[in-house]
Amino acid sequence: MDSQFGLMNVWAQGDFVTKAVALLLIGMSLASWIVILIKALDVIKYKRLAKHSQDFWHSEDFATALNKLGKDDSNPFRALALEGREAAAHHRNTKAHLHDALDVSDWITRALRNGIDEFTARLQTGLAVLASVGSTAPFIGLFGTVWGIYHALMSISSAGQATIDKVAGPIGEALIMTALGLAVAIPAVLGYNALVRGNKFVLTKLNSFAHDLHAYFVTGARVQSGVEAIVVPLKKG
Repeated sequence: MDSQFGLMNVWAQGDFVTKAVALLLIGMSLASWIVILIKALDVIKYKRLAKHSQDFWHSEDFATALNKLGKDDSNPFRALALEGREAAAHHRNTKAHLHDALDVSDWITRALRNGIDEFTARLQTGLAVLASVGSTAPFIGLFGTVWGIYHALMSISSAGQATIDKVAGPIGEALIMTALGLAVAIPAVLGYNALVRGNKFVLTKLNSFAHDLHAYFVTGARVQSGVEAIVVPLKKG
């Protein structure tokens, strides 16, 4: 059933500013949902990799352990293990530069930390979009509402008709822009918070894995904290 009020009427009766605001909000909504879906799939993937990373330590040598992490270069746990191995080999075989005089523990820590920092930057890509949408969309919608009310009041004033039935329709249509702004902002904020929690979980697992790698490359064993220290030998490959 057709109605003289509603979203279609707002679009048909709105000027270029109203249409620009509506298109901007729709674009922001699409961008935020794309980021949410892509980053959510990434978090699910990294959580699965974090679970399988424990298989790394149930191996007889480093080469076998590395194979258990797969061949995917996007696997942060595999990348971190390779970074640690390359750092240990470089420190052991090269003494040509000033930075090679660093203690082996500090050198490996630096290499692992750089790897974690690079992955963290990649993991957080897109979150700025959600933060921006969540913080600005309500105000953009409010601007559309204020602009719509202004033009509605000007039209009513020009027509000389200020009865409630003449005012309610245009004003109600203008308020739709505020509702649209909130509809764009709320999923962005919720998605941002959920992704931050997921990223924190992944980074916690990655830091724990890096701690074990550091102990392995420095001492030749994996050291876990608990009631007492547990040392799991793992032959270097």
